[in-house]
Amino acid sequence: MTSSHLQSQPWWKQWSPENVTIADDSVSDAWKYCTLQGVYFGGNEYNGSLGARISSIFVILAASTALTLFPLICKQVSWLRIHKYVYLFARSFGTGVILATAFIHLMDPAYQEIGGFSCVAQVGNWSLYSWCPAIMLTTVYFTFLVDLFSGVYVERKYGIVHSEDHDHGMDAIIAPHVHDDSHLHNIDKEANDENSLSKKDSVKVSIKSSQETLEREISFKSEFSAFLVLEFGVLFHSVMIGLNLGTTGDEFSTLYPVLVFHQSFEGLGIGARLSAIDFPSTKRWWPYALSVAYGLTTPVCVAIGLGVRKSYQSNSYAVNVVSGVLDAISAGILLYTGLVELLARDFLFNRQRAKTLRELFFNLFSLSWGAGLMALLGKWA
Repeated sequence: MTSSHLQSQPWWKQWSPENVTIADDSVSDAWKYCTLQGVYFGGNEYNGSLGARISSIFVILAASTALTLFPLICKQVSWLRIHKYVYLFARSFGTGVILATAFIHLMDPAYQEIGGFSCVAQVGNWSLYSWCPAIMLTTVYFTFLVDLFSGVYVERKYGIVHSEDHDHGMDAIIAPHVHDDSHLHNIDKEANDENSLSKKDSVKVSIKSSQETLEREISFKSEFSAFLVLEFGVLFHSVMIGLNLGTTGDEFSTLYPVLVFHQSFEGLGIGARLSAIDFPSTKRWWPYALSVAYGLTTPVCVAIGLGVRKSYQSNSYAVNVVSGVLDAISAGILLYTGLVELLARDFLFNRQRAKTLRELFFNLFSLSWGAGLMALLGKWA
């Protein structure tokens, strides 16, 4: 083998697995570790089944998009008359799916790809620190900052003042002109006059209408920004599983049906969250566009995987780094969103939770099923 050819090869190809033993001290333990894991000398895993892989594009697209759109359509189409508990099931089930996705389908793969016992963590700067949990922690923190300052921005923009006991925050929202004390004094002073009383009533109606409009706008912006963070984390995950489905080897027959359920369950959670947001009349098409975007992500990535199916090495060092970082970022986003935006907001900070215990326990039941089924799918994918 010529020196120029050796220089064009990766550094780890200077040794051959056929000539190196475990006890060979002349070769680094990191090289042995990565070779045993199949990261070095692993090669391409594609083994055919092109027709089935092509069918997965359309099956996953149809299933995931349909389940994502289901809660939205049920909310908009009155003649479907969906039962309240069907909607509650979809919402809480979706929360459980998001939580299980964060822990089982993102955190665990991230540790396998760039965690302490992975090949990546044995080489270069990756061996100097626990980068996998650091990436998750950083993502959780930045997600928190985005959530915090987006809320601060909205509050400052609309002049929202929260009382010290935090019990009447929304009651403090009043249009600027209402704070004119002299104007209110004149209204009270002329209360016995019929015309003045009528004027006072109209002012009150105007204030109430403006307050309700402002509350809806603030609620929409807050909920929608939180949802965008959630979808961003889910889409990251969908990219990599789509590529893997298009290029994987013997695991394809198992991975195919599992990912159909995986994407459908996630879609149900996404759709339930979208249906809970009160979109303005000018933005009614937004949730449908976001649902279609989610439904398209994995099929498009499967198609990309098929395009590079004979050259893509799903267990290579570079792919492990990229996939591990994306999984860690997605895990951090879904951890924060699942625990804070979904679980805490729906249960811990929900002041209506004790109103109907039957509804509360039904939501907990649905939550457990969502988390349990999604965790079970982690056995195969």
